[in-house]
Amino acid sequence: MKTNKYVEELRAKSAAELREALVSAKKELFNLRFQNATSQLDNTARISEVRKNIARIQTVITEQARA
Repeated sequence: MKTNKYVEELRAKSAAELREALVSAKKELFNLRFQNATSQLDNTARISEVRKNIARIQTVITEQARA
């Protein structure tokens, strides 16, 4: 599946790379919300996809911190 490959890629990254990915995902979510509020967003499903990706990144960060 696509999500399994994404999670595997996340697990291969270092903690600094994960934090960088988290920041960029949060910026993207902010931009998507802004576009949605101004009725410029075509694909509204992208918002939930980015939110789930943020949760995946945070999960991998937590897993690495506990290990």
